[in-house]
Amino acid sequence: MKKHNFSAGPCILPQEVLQKASEAILNFNNDDLSLIEISHRSKSFVMVMEKARSLALELLGLENKGYKAIFLQGGASLEFLMVAYNLLNKKAAYLNTGTWADKAIIEAKAFGEVLEVGSSKDKGYNYIPKGYTIPEDVDYFHCTSNNTVAGTQMKEFPETNVPLICDMSSDIFSRQLDFEKFDLIYAGAQKNMGPAGATLVIIKEEILGKVERHIPSMLNYQIHIDKDSMFNTPAVFPVYVSMLTLQWLKDLGGIKFIEEVNNKKAALLYAEIDRNPLFKGIVAKEDRSTMNATFTLTDASLTETFDKMWTAAGINGLDGHRSVGGYRASMYNALPLYSVQTLVDVMQELERKN
Repeated sequence: MKKHNFSAGPCILPQEVLQKASEAILNFNNDDLSLIEISHRSKSFVMVMEKARSLALELLGLENKGYKAIFLQGGASLEFLMVAYNLLNKKAAYLNTGTWADKAIIEAKAFGEVLEVGSSKDKGYNYIPKGYTIPEDVDYFHCTSNNTVAGTQMKEFPETNVPLICDMSSDIFSRQLDFEKFDLIYAGAQKNMGPAGATLVIIKEEILGKVERHIPSMLNYQIHIDKDSMFNTPAVFPVYVSMLTLQWLKDLGGIKFIEEVNNKKAALLYAEIDRNPLFKGIVAKEDRSTMNATFTLTDASLTETFDKMWTAAGINGLDGHRSVGGYRASMYNALPLYSVQTLVDVMQELERKN
């Protein structure tokens, strides 16, 4: 029986997606060739790339609205650099809500002035800053929608007249938002969409071409758009699995459907964290992530017992990030509700024994 996979990333994937992907590895499209040995410029794979890009825009409601979807490599970490390379002329505003936002700020400082308009670093990133002001004269505002390490999530996004850029690596396609508010969205596939190796970037094309510096071809968004994500050899397998996952989500009922499921999972686990005297949440309740629930034991002496119990129950990936400690239950789209119930049952069993 498959384990209950709470891993923060690479993420859990739908079983039917894994089945189709494994079949494609052996024989893709009944061509008696493997997906990973055919030409990326073959008609078969070009259709995969086109469908993956189209599904991404369709699910976000951004079709025919001036946006382009491209699949790149290098993860969100390369996007920290590419965003600034392509968009930062003089200065940009950043909201520092976690480890990855902090890394994005470091990369941007190589290209211009960076204004940190808000930060939760003072309390270990256990909350989302509020009441910050975005200057009107910046080239863009950058934020991170969900923070996997600490377990916080932005519930609202600011109204601003400057381009809004968002790293949605760990909660893209998990909840309904007004995606037209954003001018550029990027996400590493391995958190909620596919295996590691591909990065989805959604760009409103009109924001490009405004920096004065020369942009190397491999780092130039416009070149990747013009080449339909085929400027260089793409990550064939991750793109294919991402396409399958996006189709799976569409068939289920899209983001509206999965948001309801995700809310049920999060509500079930957080209710137990708040009710059970042996556990406590790490972050501010109003900023709790639907994707990544972080919590600790109130009695550290029970750590070994609890660890043995959840391991015996077939639970995987529950350890917290090394910089935070405690536990982290990542409840991405493909995690079933019964997996969360299994974790809750273990927590309640620990309470009964103690």
